[in-house]
Amino acid sequence: MMNDWKKICLITDIPVLGSRRVSRAQGMDVALFRNGEDTVFALLDRCPHKGGPLSQGIVHGTSVACPLHNWNIGLGDGCAKAPDEGCTPQFSVQVKDGAVYLDATELLGHAIDQVRPIAGPSRRMPVPA
Repeated sequence: MMNDWKKICLITDIPVLGSRRVSRAQGMDVALFRNGEDTVFALLDRCPHKGGPLSQGIVHGTSVACPLHNWNIGLGDGCAKAPDEGCTPQFSVQVKDGAVYLDATELLGHAIDQVRPIAGPSRRMPVPA
């Protein structure tokens, strides 16, 4: 099956050891990461632990440290490093002639059921009079 690649940005638009978020019509954002070797990875912007925004984490080697609880998530597979457990969905990515592409079909339908947790009380309490 052929991939329908969609140009997202230039590799230089992603900071070295940093990330860039890609908004989608449905579902959570996709985070593009660039490591020190100019390898680009794509994961759902949601830590498998408590839903932290991985795009705000620190990239080191082929992992990103979640900004909430410092879990190390592998950029190649989206999985937490032991002793932590859990994985976040990954997306197909390719770099060609300095441009970064994502699979258009995955952007539309992959992991659109995932949601970011809402902080605070789980239900609204009536405001006292």
